[in-house]
Amino acid sequence: MKMIHVIYYLFDKMEDHIRAKLSRHPFLYTFIGGAGVVLFWRGVWHVADDLQKIGGVYGIIFSSTGSIILGVTILLSTGLFVSVFVGDSIIMSGIKHDKKIIEKTIEDVELEKSDIEKLLEVVTDMKKEIEILEKKVRNKCEIV
Repeated sequence: MKMIHVIYYLFDKMEDHIRAKLSRHPFLYTFIGGAGVVLFWRGVWHVADDLQKIGGVYGIIFSSTGSIILGVTILLSTGLFVSVFVGDSIIMSGIKHDKKIIEKTIEDVELEKSDIEKLLEVVTDMKKEIEILEKKVRNKCEIV
């Protein structure tokens, strides 16, 4: 069991180091990550093909129809079926009755514009008050 912890620790440290280096080069990071994902799923695909070639039960399970049934069963049982194909953000926005992203962005810009206009009014009022105070201070200085 200790060996597993050592291996986990080494891979964790290696991942942190590699991620820190690659995060400075997002284009390269994308290609390396994409290649890793494709190679992983290519391996899964080939294992399924190899199991189908064995024949018998494996041939049935890993046939085209069997693969679809097995895949749907796995995705449904883990709760990933809908989120994989539709996406959590789309589901949540539908439940919350959120607006489309473009509409939300325009609304946010208008709110920000309104906030800036209010702040400008406050700053203008403060500037006027400061000018009034400066005049009072000058008048008092002239009297003394």
